Amino acid sequence: MRILLSNDDGYLAPGLRALHEALHGSQEITVVAPDRDHSGASNSLTLQRPLSVRKSADGFHYVDGTPTDCVHLAITGLMEKEPDMVIAGINNGANLGDDVIYSGTVAAATEGRFLGLPAMAISMASHEPQFYETAAQVVVDLLGRIEEQTLPADTILNINVPDIPYDSIQGIQATRLGKRHKSEAVIRQLSPHGQEIFWVGPAGQEQDAGPGTDFHAIRNNFVSISPLEIDLTRYRAIETVAQWLEETQSVV
Repeated sequence: MRILLSNDDGYLAPGLRALHEALHGSQEITVVAPDRDHSGASNSLTLQRPLSVRKSADGFHYVDGTPTDCVHLAITGLMEKEPDMVIAGINNGANLGDDVIYSGTVAAATEGRFLGLPAMAISMASHEPQFYETAAQVVVDLLGRIEEQTLPADTILNINVPDIPYDSIQGIQATRLGKRHKSEAVIRQLSPHGQEIFWVGPAGQEQDAGPGTDFHAIRNNFVSISPLEIDLTRYRAIETVAQWLEETQSVV
């Protein structure tokens, strides 16, 4: 299987290298990743300047752009043959609930889906992971299942893995995205020059995190797999909005 690996932590990130190490002996792997950390980049593309691609001594391609840039560039021009799948990760830190909206890791997988390929985004549920090999083995296991029964081309799997030894994993659960409370307030500081500066505050705490959610699975030492879709339409609200438009048309 030809696999494109990318991430949002940059081509030197230990999670990416752990995943490459686990896969390169059994799969045909191409790595195209950002030249630096682009966490929180979401689905942004670089449109105001050209992109540069360089190749490291170990064969990894690194791009002066976002995770989405990397996957788009790889599939539409850099790779001689189109990959069979896009895998993004292994990310430092979980991508649970609302995190997927901001995540560069999930965005890299999403771009693969936009370009017609099945994709996975895989994240460790720790910002200082100790067990990358656990997540890497989970990917190996899932690829074995995919070789037995392929995934549809429109599939995105958002995978979160507890930061524990592989033998301590309680199993794998198919989950829905939970929800967080709103983000914490920004952090105000002064620069060395006395100018007020701001840091984006921490993500909100868990709100909807009961059984069946990705939060609940991780908290109980299960691997969480949430299938994602691109269509953001809130279908249940279409009729409500149509009625609202009809009732307020005299105002316009």
